[in-house]
Amino acid sequence: MDDMSSAAITVPGATVIVPTFNERDNIAELVSRVSDALAGRDIEILFVDDSSDDTPQVIRTIASDAPVPVRVLHRDKPEGGLGGAVVEGIRDARYDVCIVMDGDLQHPPELLPEMIDRYEDGDTDVVVASRYVGGGDSRGLAGAVRVGVSRGATTLTKAMFPIRLSGASDPMTGFFLVDRRAVDPSALRPNGFKILLEILVRSDVRISEVPMQFGERLHGESKASFRQGLAFLKHLARLRFGKMSLFAIIGAVGALANLVIMWALTHVGMEYIWAAIIAAEVTIVGNFILQERYVFNDMRDEASTIGVRFAQSFTFNNVEAALRIPILALMVEGWHISSILAAAISLVVAFFVRFLFHSLVVYAPRRSVRVTRSAEERARGGRLEAEAAGAE
Repeated sequence: MDDMSSAAITVPGATVIVPTFNERDNIAELVSRVSDALAGRDIEILFVDDSSDDTPQVIRTIASDAPVPVRVLHRDKPEGGLGGAVVEGIRDARYDVCIVMDGDLQHPPELLPEMIDRYEDGDTDVVVASRYVGGGDSRGLAGAVRVGVSRGATTLTKAMFPIRLSGASDPMTGFFLVDRRAVDPSALRPNGFKILLEILVRSDVRISEVPMQFGERLHGESKASFRQGLAFLKHLARLRFGKMSLFAIIGAVGALANLVIMWALTHVGMEYIWAAIIAAEVTIVGNFILQERYVFNDMRDEASTIGVRFAQSFTFNNVEAALRIPILALMVEGWHISSILAAAISLVVAFFVRFLFHSLVVYAPRRSVRVTRSAEERARGGRLEAEAAGAE
């Protein structure tokens, strides 16, 4: 989209979009807290409901004497899961400023005024309520495993879209404000959770954040599941198959070269440990040259100098190789796996770690660039990434 004025603006009204699935016990408190938080503002609450229980009837009953307009859009044939519900809500909203939040009250309604105030500064299209920016937390996630999964998914996602998501610390959150005039709903391909990621990847939008204290679920059970996790990974791969696939191709070429060099050296009598070290050094340098040219070429101008990039890449890969060699020895000496097979296994595991480090550290924009990057530059970078990803 074109660069928009950064002058302060006034929001004439906002639609709070709440996708629901069997959330009947949360409706009354959610309406009460949203109404109190936004008292004195022109708003509506729009529930987009996919429930199999009586949640729609409960919403209509509460709407009859609610202090703000409350509507429910029940979908008999839900498409796109939660993300599809949000897109339908954005289309049906009375106001252009839409705020999306979950119906389980883990997203605190008391944060709504701050999100609108931040939008009214006039320099943003999307305001993200982030668990990971200063002052935010994710204690509402149930257990250390879910916290770890959430952090890991966020890290992987940011690594796959380092330009588009450079201004978002929490692109996986379900609590955000969006000016629907800045997005094209017809271009979105919702697939279950994580509709914000879909919006940020497929739209040239300016992003800002406010810290969120992620609360505990009031009633009901989490909709997250192993199946949803698989759906998310599939969706992520569909969105971002370009950069990571190139990295994988170069990694595969490097792995093949590594194995060929190692085989050749061991074939002439060299100990497999020394052969593995030499093969690793040669492929580390070769991979860096190819990655510079074909994978991260669109990120070099905003990253550190080539000398710094090479030093970071070379150091990291050598540390990784130094850790991998003892594991290689363990597999060969302790588990009696052939040296070539053991090397192949270790290289596959190392691929994912290397991609994350290079995307998030080696080619990360310099701090001065992050501060001064204009909306036009962000849009240019977004278009480059969209071309690389082949986004639909």
